[in-house]
Amino acid sequence: MRASRLLAIMILLQSRQRITADVLAREFEVAPRTIYRDIDALSAAGVPVYGDRGPGGGFALLDGYRTRLTGLQRDEAAALALMGVPQAASSVGLGAALRQAFNKLLVALPGEGGAQAGLAAECFHVDPADWYRAGESVPALPQLARAMLDRRRIAMVYTSWTSTRDWHVEPLGLVLKGAEWYLVARSAEQFSTFRVAGIETFSVDDATFERPTPFNLAAWWAQAQAELEGKLFAVTATLRATPEGCERLGRLSPRGKAAIAAGGPVDAAGWIQLELAAEDSDHGARELLALGAGIEVLAPLSLRHRIAGLAQATAALYKGEAM
Repeated sequence: MRASRLLAIMILLQSRQRITADVLAREFEVAPRTIYRDIDALSAAGVPVYGDRGPGGGFALLDGYRTRLTGLQRDEAAALALMGVPQAASSVGLGAALRQAFNKLLVALPGEGGAQAGLAAECFHVDPADWYRAGESVPALPQLARAMLDRRRIAMVYTSWTSTRDWHVEPLGLVLKGAEWYLVARSAEQFSTFRVAGIETFSVDDATFERPTPFNLAAWWAQAQAELEGKLFAVTATLRATPEGCERLGRLSPRGKAAIAAGGPVDAAGWIQLELAAEDSDHGARELLALGAGIEVLAPLSLRHRIAGLAQATAALYKGEAM
């Protein structure tokens, strides 16, 4: 553990001009006195590190000193897949490994490459969560990720939209969709998707499994997503919308934008007619009702009747209110 920390400190010193003991202590979650002992150990091993006291002080390496001991550890290599989304790496317990891997890449780049990569990392940030929304708490995510990387089967109790049941699965991948984590797993040769927040409890088996070959997580997810959307949005709804309704519909989803782009001409009352892929369900009715009076569903009648029923029930709650 200490040897790994000493190497990590040396790499950090190479990637930055100067670092204080307090910064290093926070980075490695140790006491500052431990960092001082580590610096002494590096000096004793021949690493030309020196320290300056006072404001602007800290530890630094002599100019020109480089080390090639930058081999990636197992977790660091795994974390590289999440380099564009540091929050995701932290969620699955690979945040520290990602920082280590990135620092190793910086010091390994020749010339000004490391400085440019470091500048790019400071200038870009990816936030996967939508406005005013955050993903559900998934405290077991790091343990689940570890089981996946170790190719260990898991037994879990999972609650879906319809029921709660026991599963024994082989975890093959984790997908961050918006602010929501999903587990892709195999059970009895069938591939399934689970919301990680829906896993009530799970335990890791001792037995390992072999990953299926070939299996491409990104390709499988794209196909599964397309199939799901095809099932959900199986109805083509005919709408008419005001300009304000079109604006709201366009903000709803890419489906809304596509419907507006393909919409008909504006009539004398200022409305246009649209065709929208929609869910003929209570969920789909609520989604359209939330757009307000600027959207009217003309067909199918089943969806129109669902919306009318929801609107009547809502209006009944406020019956008699002063306008």
